[in-house]
Parts: sequence; structure tokens; C-alpha cells
Amino acid sequence: MRPDRPRGARRHDRTRRRPRAVRRRPWATGYGIACGRAPHHLIGLDLDVKHGLDGVAALGALAQEHGFAVPDTVTVLTPSGGRHLWFTGPAGTAVPNSVGRPGTAPGPGIDVRGHGGYLVGPGSITNAYRYLLAPRSPASRRPRSPARLLRLLTPPPPPLPRRTAPRHALALVQFVRDSPRGQRNTRLYWAACRAYESGHGDSLAPALIDAATRTGLPRQEAAATIASAARQAAP
Repeated sequence: MRPDRPRGARRHDRTRRRPRAVRRRPWATGYGIACGRAPHHLIGLDLDVKHGLDGVAALGALAQEHGFAVPDTVTVLTPSGGRHLWFTGPAGTAVPNSVGRPGTAPGPGIDVRGHGGYLVGPGSITNAYRYLLAPRSPASRRPRSPARLLRLLTPPPPPLPRRTAPRHALALVQFVRDSPRGQRNTRLYWAACRAYESGHGDSLAPALIDAATRTGLPRQEAAATIASAARQAAP
């Protein structure tokens, strides 16, 4: 056994159905799979079954209430008795994480792993259990998230401040909302500078930040960009 292997690696060496990346590094005990990135734009539903919650039942109730079917997809069993479901999302829609954002989960016991999040890969182990593909789970099939489910995972756009801002200020918010990947931060900074120059920076800042996060820009990064624009516009 290699001296730099963490405790538990010997058990992991005997794990069946290990991904190739883990087989090549037998001292590894786990790995993460990034969500929200091209080309698959992976969306993960973490269905917890613990502490009185049943995410599996909650997802079934949502499917019945909103009229969609949960397709067969990669399903990973978790140490707590829950499961991870894998879906793909459209390239133009940024699905945010619900973890750390109280009140944004679509149902009790359901956590969303989206842009900036990750899923623990099958074959990974903890001190007590392994993350394993569920019986009869497809090994690689990742269907598109049903449209009605996707709407539950995507927050509604923030309302535009129609009564307090002039038309050109509303256009700045829309300009940020329409930002393509690779220009999100640049567009936000430009729009924020114009807002502060016109005297509407403070009132438009929340709407600009919300518009930027809708495009997939992390909220903390968007807030920092707004603050930078405010400093630039200060006399």
C-alpha cells in the first residue's frame, strides 16, 4: 500500500464498477463531477432520505402535481439512503444550486446541483459506504430535464423596476440579462457604470445583480463587479 494513500484506499481498490479515472489512481477515494458546464450542462437532483425527509417521494409528488414524468437516467445511490439523478439542461439556461440558498429547493428533501456545483461520482467511498450506480440504472444515459421540471429548478426573473427607473435604466437590466457566455461580467460592469453615471446606480444595483445571476454569474462576483463600477463612477 502506498504511504501517501488516505485511509480507506485499500477498500476502494476492491470497489467494483469503478470509473476509469479511479482505476488509474487506486489511492483515490472519490471524485466530483462538475455541473452546469458545456457540453452536457449537467443538472443533479440530490434526493435525501433522512431526518424525516423523503426526497424521492417529494419528487414523485412534484411530477404528479405539475404533470411531468421523471425519465430513466443515471441514478447513484448515496450513503444516507438517498439518490442522485442526472439530467442535462439547455445551453442557454443556468440552473443554480439550491444548497446554501434557503427557500430555493423545489421540494422537501430535494437539493439541486447546478451551475457551480458538483455531484459525487459513482465508485467514490466514505468511511461507511460507497456511492454506487443503482440496480438497472443506465450507465451513461442523461436525458434532457423535462421542461416542467426545469421551470421548477430555475428561479423566475426578477421584476424590472418599472416605476422608479427611466426607460434607459430598464434597458441596462435587459442588456445584462441578454449577456452571452464570455461577456457576462463585461456587460454587467458596463451597464453598472452607465447606471451610476445617470444617478440610478444604487436603485438599479439589485436588479442588475439578479439579471447577472440569471445568466450564470455567481452572485458574489456580480456584487463585486457592481461595487467596482460604483468606485469608478465616484467623483
